Amino acid sequence: MTGTGVARALPYRYLFGQLVREEWRLHANTFGGHRFAAFPGFVALVAAGTTTFFALGGADASLLLAGLHLVVALLGLQVGTVGLVGRDAIEDLLGDTTLLIYAARTLPVAADRLVVAFVLKDVVFYAFLFVLPLVVGTLPLVYFGALALSRLPLLFLTTAGMFALGVGVSLALVGLYTRSRPATLVVAGALVAGLVLRGGTLLSVTPYRLWLDPTALAVVGSLSLPVVLVALGTALFRFDGRRVSRTAPDRFRPLHRRLGRLDDSGALSKSLLDVSRSSGGLVKLLFSQGLVFAVLAVLLTYLPDVVPVRPAPGLTVATILALGTFTTYNWLFQFEDERFYRRYPVALEAVFRAKLAAFCLLALPVGLAYLALGGWLFGLRSLLVGAAVFVPLSLYVFGVTGYVAGFGPTELLFDTPTFALFTAATMAVLVPLVVLAIALPLAPLRLSVAAAAVACLAGVVGYLLYRRAGPRWAAAAREGTD
Repeated sequence: MTGTGVARALPYRYLFGQLVREEWRLHANTFGGHRFAAFPGFVALVAAGTTTFFALGGADASLLLAGLHLVVALLGLQVGTVGLVGRDAIEDLLGDTTLLIYAARTLPVAADRLVVAFVLKDVVFYAFLFVLPLVVGTLPLVYFGALALSRLPLLFLTTAGMFALGVGVSLALVGLYTRSRPATLVVAGALVAGLVLRGGTLLSVTPYRLWLDPTALAVVGSLSLPVVLVALGTALFRFDGRRVSRTAPDRFRPLHRRLGRLDDSGALSKSLLDVSRSSGGLVKLLFSQGLVFAVLAVLLTYLPDVVPVRPAPGLTVATILALGTFTTYNWLFQFEDERFYRRYPVALEAVFRAKLAAFCLLALPVGLAYLALGGWLFGLRSLLVGAAVFVPLSLYVFGVTGYVAGFGPTELLFDTPTFALFTAATMAVLVPLVVLAIALPLAPLRLSVAAAAVACLAGVVGYLLYRRAGPRWAAAAREGTD
């Protein structure tokens, strides 16, 4: 039997089982088995608390469930993209590790079978890790009589379907990206435009339509669309070729000279170049925040047709964009290891100072640009309130993340105690700002000042945590090497 025959002879069930085991071992070894196993329970607890908060506030149950479908669809987009594109981040995080998804380069395993099994693993694994706990978190709606208990199985199926659809869209875009980046931008732009202009038509063939009103078209679309997208992505997808050697111009020295006294240690230049040279380059900053802004813009545009209360657009957009700057922190630290800096005369306090400067240079201009776009869409007053909140709240996110996670921000994803601490710190600021955003029309000036005061107080706390982050992780690094 030829090598190709052996590759094709490997059954999907075998590949799927091996990938699931790899996924579990990867997370359990990285974060600890018990800490990782407790993660779904914490997600369900947070989801239940959030549902109770909005239900007591009079939010429409249909709106909450629509938001749930949207969240899991976005989660599917992110999981698919990170799993297949972010190999440079995976390599730096795990060291010299070869994951099974890349085994087609070295073993007689068909690449298309690996991709299909990988996507199926993602859908099943994360459906039970994230989606099921989120569905369990809707039980307060059952208690309040806004959701029938008998509909929970259907809710799990439709939300899992939206997650699968998100993974399928992501895989199709990633596959196209490996062939043509300009074509990917065109298709992604067309998809966003279709959601904005003809969102109802597109949603009619998704699992969300099954939740609203099961129709024959929705059933066919829900079953076939994810399959078609996965097949398309698999056909287009090409593993990146690795060259033995590669030359590149010296970008560090010119950038270091340009930054001058702002970058005495060179850590700032290194941080900026790390982000720009990673997968997606600086474009991923615009894309990630742009996706958040697009979703918020659509929701704020159509929300008044669903609920009688419309949160202040500027304050709402600024708050969510500021929380979204966590991704910038993650990209700044995804290639870092405190042990690396112990080889050089660079204090970790200086590294955190350089990371904060890079964070301000990368995250703040992007967020302010989208706030300016929001001001054009929703009015100048929204822009002013949002700008007053966005900058200090972003500093709070940086400080909290730096103090809690340090050089390992990915621990926030699956390490239950770390994620719980980060969630509590985030909710302490998010809840007051959400309440102020809803109540802002009642007293615009006074409540705008109150929102700015809350954000500035959070910014001060974030700055203090940032100042403590360097010494804290420097002490942890010393203890780890003693």
